[in-house]
Amino acid sequence: MRLAQIVKDERRPRDFDPREYISTWTEKDVLHGKVVDAWVIIFRTRGCYWAQASGCSMCGYVNDVAREVSVADLTHQLDAVLKKHTGQPMAKVYTSGNFFDDHEVAPEMREKILEELGDRCDKVIVETLSHLLRRDQLDAATRHVDELEVAFGLESTDPRVLRHSVNKVWGLDEHARAAALCHELGATVKTYLLVKPPFLTEREAIEDAVRSGHDADPHSDMISFNPVNVQSRTLVERLFRRGEYRPPWLWSVVEVLERTRDLRAHVKSHPTAGGMVRGAHNCGACDRKVMDAIEEFSLGLRTDFRDLDCECKDLWREYLDLQEFMLTPADPLFVLEG
Repeated sequence: MRLAQIVKDERRPRDFDPREYISTWTEKDVLHGKVVDAWVIIFRTRGCYWAQASGCSMCGYVNDVAREVSVADLTHQLDAVLKKHTGQPMAKVYTSGNFFDDHEVAPEMREKILEELGDRCDKVIVETLSHLLRRDQLDAATRHVDELEVAFGLESTDPRVLRHSVNKVWGLDEHARAAALCHELGATVKTYLLVKPPFLTEREAIEDAVRSGHDADPHSDMISFNPVNVQSRTLVERLFRRGEYRPPWLWSVVEVLERTRDLRAHVKSHPTAGGMVRGAHNCGACDRKVMDAIEEFSLGLRTDFRDLDCECKDLWREYLDLQEFMLTPADPLFVLEG
């Protein structure tokens, strides 16, 4: 069975109220070299068109979308969420899909969102697939906000990893084109890269992330390394339940960040579900300490991780070697304990 079909078969569509946004919260980020509050907004839309057609192996955001969302529905969501603003100077806008897909977010709705947020925030970040971005869309968007940043899920710069691990068919060429357009029109670029997509060993995942970071650096203002977490109804969850996938060790995330400190772009990582069994984790005893260090590094509050250590770091090194010896990306601890 083709990977694309397996990924699609894991989907279980559910009905949601299209007038209700998914979530909003405040987190820390960096703006003009200072740590500030960033306002995160997740609108409920019809979701990513690629997820409807097949989808990425690790992405479960399609499970939170509505079947159809009208302009009136999105307007209701926007009006409701704007009441939650408490002065945060930065806004991050997510739609479980693509902000610049006209079928997902209508042009008039896109401009209304940017206009309202631009009146309240100094910087607005939106997300889309690189091949969907058009000049006229971006030109219109930059007129409504002082600083616009466009985030792209590049995931990896290795075509084999993209096709056979992530189930994505767009890579560095499309990303470079979109990034060049952003820079030409005055927007900045955030590049998302994965740490440990499925079917890679821990060591292969580290090398892929480091290599991808250096490949993407010339086209990026910020690079965010996203450790894969196990989301519901995904291929990754299917592998996880069978012991054939373990989220990356936090030590692997640290290794990636250490080896990409030479990049021109600002490097960061905010591990979703970090310290939990479905997210990047170590032994449990050191997880909070390592997570805090990663957060400090991402906010520019530390420059290295030399002060971190734990007995499980030796186990992590053995884990790297054991996977290579077993000739499989499966979780060796699951195999040995099972």
